[in-house]
Amino acid sequence: MFIIFAKKNVMARTKKNRLIQMAPHFCGFKPQGVQCKKGSEVFINFEEYEALNLCDYELLTQAEAAKMMKISRPTFTRIYESVRRKIAKAFIEGSCIHFEGGNVDISSWYKCEHCKITFTLGDEATKACPLCKKEVITQNV
Repeated sequence: MFIIFAKKNVMARTKKNRLIQMAPHFCGFKPQGVQCKKGSEVFINFEEYEALNLCDYELLTQAEAAKMMKISRPTFTRIYESVRRKIAKAFIEGSCIHFEGGNVDISSWYKCEHCKITFTLGDEATKACPLCKKEVITQNV
């Protein structure tokens, strides 16, 4: 006797946006002395970059970092393990690393209407562009 289960078309749940403090200010890394081949690149999302920054650079615990990104600790752990695997792969295989978007919300970012740069402000009282010093800025929330 055979039992056949009908597979329902189930759509995956949409990912919630992760809160990041700062996107990388460069687009990636290239290993010295190696020609990067198309298709062998490693792509790291901004939320993965933020997870690595918070745990390995800022030395926060995974629980603290998850709270800052407004995600659960198990979700943070999956993101963190993913970025570490990707970096290990790039180092071992000599692949280029490229940063790309992802499901992120960037906190407290501003754009200068005069010189068109995007930046964060450490001191919220001074709302002026750090480059041209003009106060013609808009908040990208």
